[in-house]
Amino acid sequence: MYDESLIYMVRETLILTLKIILPILGAGVLVGLLISIFQSVTSIQDQTLTFVPKIVVMLAVVVFLTPWIVARLFDFTSDLLWVALP
Repeated sequence: MYDESLIYMVRETLILTLKIILPILGAGVLVGLLISIFQSVTSIQDQTLTFVPKIVVMLAVVVFLTPWIVARLFDFTSDLLWVALP
């Protein structure tokens, strides 16, 4: 009913997306947790305090991992073209 190459491509796309986004989200979660602990200890209840450090750290992780992300996307694209083209 479904073409195996289509299922393969969708599965590989989802796996690659998770591999790329996991370090970025992990950094955001870790910074959010550390700031929440800091806010609990100091009794600071400012909601905007968590957003700026999270954004800065996540952007820094993206900049740091850009060569790795580009290499993964390049490999995926070349694999995708070999699967798609008979």
